[in-house]
Amino acid sequence: MKHLRHFTSSLFLSLVHVCLAQANYAPYFFDNGARSTNGNMALLSLSEDTPVGTHVYTLNGTDPEGDPVTYGLTYEAGSRRYFSVDRNLGNVTLIEELDREKEDEIEVIVSISDGLNTVSEKVRILVMDANDESPEFINTPYIVQVPENTPSGSSIFKIEAVDKDTGSGGSITYFLQNIHANKFTIDRHSGVLRIKTGVTLDYEKSRTHFVVVVVKDGGGKLRGDNKVFSATTTVTVNVEDVQDTPPMFIGTPYYGYVYEDTLAGSEVLTVVALDGDRGKPNSIHYCIVNGDEGSFEISNTTGAISVIKSPNQLNREVYELKVQASEVSQKGDISVHTFAMVTIRVVDLNNHPPTFYGENGPQNRFELTMYEHPPEGEILRGLKITVNDSDQGANAKFSLRLVGPGGIFRVVPQTVLNEAQVTIIVENSAAIDYEKFKVLNFKLLAIEVNTPEKFSSTADVVIHLLDTNDNVPKFSSDYYIARIPENSPGGSNVVAVTATDPDSGLWGEVKYSIYGTGADLFLIHPSTGIIYTQPWAVLDAEVNSKYNFYVKAEDTDGKYSLAEVFITVLDVNDHSPEFSENIQEKTMIIGSPVKIEAIDQDAEEPNNIVDYSIMQADPANVFDIDQSTGEIKLKSYIRSLDIIHNITKNKDCIWSVVVQAKDRGSPSFSTTAVLKIDITEETLHKGPMAAFLMQTKDNPMKALGVLAGVMGIMVLITIMISTAMFWRNKRSNKIMPVRRIIKKRQTPQPRIVRMEWLKFKRPSNAAEKFIVEDDTKSLQNENSNNNVQIAPVPPTAPLPPPPPAMAPRVDAPGWQVPTVSGSLTPKYINKQLKKRGHGSAHNALVSELKMKFEKRNAAFNEPHI
Repeated sequence: MKHLRHFTSSLFLSLVHVCLAQANYAPYFFDNGARSTNGNMALLSLSEDTPVGTHVYTLNGTDPEGDPVTYGLTYEAGSRRYFSVDRNLGNVTLIEELDREKEDEIEVIVSISDGLNTVSEKVRILVMDANDESPEFINTPYIVQVPENTPSGSSIFKIEAVDKDTGSGGSITYFLQNIHANKFTIDRHSGVLRIKTGVTLDYEKSRTHFVVVVVKDGGGKLRGDNKVFSATTTVTVNVEDVQDTPPMFIGTPYYGYVYEDTLAGSEVLTVVALDGDRGKPNSIHYCIVNGDEGSFEISNTTGAISVIKSPNQLNREVYELKVQASEVSQKGDISVHTFAMVTIRVVDLNNHPPTFYGENGPQNRFELTMYEHPPEGEILRGLKITVNDSDQGANAKFSLRLVGPGGIFRVVPQTVLNEAQVTIIVENSAAIDYEKFKVLNFKLLAIEVNTPEKFSSTADVVIHLLDTNDNVPKFSSDYYIARIPENSPGGSNVVAVTATDPDSGLWGEVKYSIYGTGADLFLIHPSTGIIYTQPWAVLDAEVNSKYNFYVKAEDTDGKYSLAEVFITVLDVNDHSPEFSENIQEKTMIIGSPVKIEAIDQDAEEPNNIVDYSIMQADPANVFDIDQSTGEIKLKSYIRSLDIIHNITKNKDCIWSVVVQAKDRGSPSFSTTAVLKIDITEETLHKGPMAAFLMQTKDNPMKALGVLAGVMGIMVLITIMISTAMFWRNKRSNKIMPVRRIIKKRQTPQPRIVRMEWLKFKRPSNAAEKFIVEDDTKSLQNENSNNNVQIAPVPPTAPLPPPPPAMAPRVDAPGWQVPTVSGSLTPKYINKQLKKRGHGSAHNALVSELKMKFEKRNAAFNEPHI
């Protein structure tokens, strides 16, 4: 029982397994129609211009049980593999280029598998046409034979071309290149080639025509673009000759000669005629029509003309023969003919060459001695040459020419018949140059012109040249540049000039001289051209560093040329820097530099470049100096007098500095100067006046001179204005405007402008030497004119002027100069003037001017009636 149950159980499992195996269905492709891009590739069509690598289709199917499927592509044996597939995704890719013209259908076996079952299907992919083929001519090359008498408009050939493409890409159209210059036309559709209407062919003019035929397809798509392909071929049209042209002689005109030794029966010349129809020419028959007078005969077949008499039996010198050439047809009939004239001349035998003769008979060498550069057109009379040819007629005609350096001489005559006197004429005088050629050699050639023998003879012509003075001395350069140090002693060499004269003898000797404004210090050796300085000459670059003069080269006949000499005197460091004074005094304001300057008289750098340095200072380490400019300033930490007082006990602050000025020459020179510096602080006064006072504080006389000039100008202006007002009031009888103007003025009061000018004090330091006080007040004229510019009024009201008898104060003596608008009142009196005894006279002058000015102001302030 136990075994039976086990067997039953095993059998049941087997049956279940079989049932399950039978229930596993095979996968299958989707059938998505002819235009689908996924499915089983059935009825798929691809254009042949599809690029390789393009994804062209997607295989798509399913398994009934839902198992994953894979795809495959196989081909029959011997078939080309055009596609590949992704096994999992089913993407089909083109891997081989398509060509519809080779294979328009592709069979592919597609498969789908679920792992257990595989389903395969054979499908056909249609390859669609693209315009990728060019038209092709068939049965080439095209060679056509056409008789020249073919009527115009006749068809002579049919051209065929095919295009493997289909549709418009396979349609063909024919046409010709250069249609306007062509004698043919072609039918666009059939390709039939015809002769143009009204055009005929002519074998004699053109035996072959090359017709270029172009064929184009109708165009079509190729890789997205519309393409039109074409092809070209050449049709060779050979024109066949037809008998329609008479014969013609070649090599005309015909000339023959019978010489004195010609034998009877000898051939003189041969005439040749050809059938005008060169394709199938007929034979030619020759005969003499007239003119032979029984002395000549012609071969009927060859055209050879012979003399049948001896030359001494010929009565005429020239015979004119009329020869006829006729065509002989294939049947033996004589048809068309033509004529030619043959000239036969009886001539002497050419057995004598031309010969040259001198005074004593035949001669082949002629010599002459002459000076160079004869006049052009002159005849070489020393040459007596005759040439002769003893033959007769054409045999005695020959030409003459000179063989040698061309363009120098010419020979006359150039053509001779029998005999002539030879003349040689100068043609290029400049080329007959003794300096170039001492001897000129020529060949005089005589050669027959019209004879077959071309007999010739030559003679040597040798011309010996004599020299003349025809050249000017020429310098090796148009100008010479030289340099010489300024410390060169007298007699030093500067430069050597060179001039050459190619003439011979004394004419070639050159003498040198110099002249010009810059030549005074120099000499030149007359033979060698060496320029040197005068023995007493002293060159100084600081006085004159450039010299320019001319040098002259002259031959014995006075012919000369000039060159220019430029001499530069080189500077030598022979001057030391020099200060204007060896001991100088300067006032230095703290914060501003003072400058010391030395001048080096040398002419050039670096000899005249000066560098400054402080050699000694007391106390030391207080001053800095600019090496290039000579500006001296305090050290940066010294900003006030207090710092200076801490450095030294010298309260006057006057220090001594030893400054060295050294040039950059080699060797270098230097000099020193002592600079006494008075250090002070900057004053509080600003403006141009303060600046002026600061500039002149070391020179009080300069300030007084300027002050006196200003006062003189003001006095002059006051006089001019007063005179003008006086004349105006005198000429005018009307006082109403003045009275009217005076009524408008309220409490008129005189205004005096006072300027305390140049108030000098003795300050505790040098920076406070000058104090300028400006007290300016406005003053109107008596007519209230505003044309006069009024100075600004100071903040304090002006005091009335003192009475005339009032003497100036002793403690503050002053003096005033009357002006239009006020007075200038300097309160400082130079102590030096007092010492010289000018104080009392000066005060008296000031008091007198002050009284006059106050009286005038009182008169101006009185009311006008």
